[in-house]
Amino acid sequence: MTAPVAFRDALKAWARVAALSFGGPAAQIAVIHRVAVDEKKWIDEAAFVRALSFCMLLPGPEAQQLATYIGWKLHGVRGGLAAGLLFVLPGFIAILALSVLYVTASDVEFVAALFFGLKPAVLPVVIEAVFRLKRRAAGGALGTAVAAVAFVAIFAFGVPFPVIVAGAALVGMIASPRQPTLLQSIVPVSRTEVLASVRMAIAWLAIWLVPVAVLLLTLGADHVLSRQATFFSRVAVVTFGGAYAVLAYVAQQAVNVFAWLSPGEMLDGLGLAETTPGPLIMVVQFVAFLGAFRNPAGMNPIVAGILGSVITVWVTFAPSFMFIFVGAPWVERLTGNQRLAAALSAVTAAVVGVVLNLAVWFAIHVLFFNVSTRSLGPMSVPLPDVSSFSPVVAFIALVAGVALFRYKVGLLWVLAGGALLGVVARMTGIA
Repeated sequence: MTAPVAFRDALKAWARVAALSFGGPAAQIAVIHRVAVDEKKWIDEAAFVRALSFCMLLPGPEAQQLATYIGWKLHGVRGGLAAGLLFVLPGFIAILALSVLYVTASDVEFVAALFFGLKPAVLPVVIEAVFRLKRRAAGGALGTAVAAVAFVAIFAFGVPFPVIVAGAALVGMIASPRQPTLLQSIVPVSRTEVLASVRMAIAWLAIWLVPVAVLLLTLGADHVLSRQATFFSRVAVVTFGGAYAVLAYVAQQAVNVFAWLSPGEMLDGLGLAETTPGPLIMVVQFVAFLGAFRNPAGMNPIVAGILGSVITVWVTFAPSFMFIFVGAPWVERLTGNQRLAAALSAVTAAVVGVVLNLAVWFAIHVLFFNVSTRSLGPMSVPLPDVSSFSPVVAFIALVAGVALFRYKVGLLWVLAGGALLGVVARMTGIA
């Protein structure tokens, strides 16, 4: 950092970052780098890389956490809050507005046609995420084996995502080569530092969990808002490897267990999150809105949906802020921990298998209109009705895939093109 930065100037810059935060974490991190390193020179390249490495060690949306960390470096907790909240706010408003539109206008033919084309256009985007994650994962036989086991575990046996993450991390730590020291440099730890981190952790645990406790005590554990608060709190602490990884777990639970929405609607939500600013994990806001809207428990459905959205966003991002504010003073130590890095690499390998499961699951439910479940002992797999295959949907997915992989068309254009093809197909009677 070359000189003190005025808080007002930082706010303007973070608002600009938020407005440009389209296109997933890679594009968002590039925007943050351009603003914080190249233009404003708030931090140098080495500090940026250390910060990004630290955020990749954490559960949660890494781009949002990176902005929070740099904001903290500039202006402490208020700077981190400003950067992190501004990063989320545009997406929250956009997803909330689109969620209301979705439930009030989804029976309108034109809107239905848009989503008809959007679903298959999302498929190649998820497949691209598999390849992108594979490049970051542990290589060789170990990485391949971890990815394969993770895929089979969640696809055929329904093993919860947190169990897969814990198992992969353990495998990575065990397989990590022994080193004489786990740190690149040993920095003495003071009692003051430890106490400050403990106080910060207690404060953020209260910010995160007190509202959840209030919901449980006032509404009961079976109320939809209580269920969403507890479920998405669990999701928040296992979001390793990006939003695509945990979406497989969210879809598994939200569709099959809680019945908050259908597989096709899950894809609609993913499409909305891909085309709005902010972290992709904001798709959970759409899931929560539909779940609360359909189970209002005596409330106005729209009000229930809004409350579900707010609660879900709260429990999703409060832990992210906690991880940054507690861990930021320890960045140098954490980024030098080789066994921790090996554990993260193995978790990323497992995430490849989990995201592959998400792609297969989405493909089955999008390309085929009728899907049943076949059980054999502890195994349970989706089985499509071949006669319900949709050539039109497959064509839109193929076009989107060619545009994305072969011609490197931008994500927003790919999704917009898919939606347009859906409108054409519906309006001409082809589909």
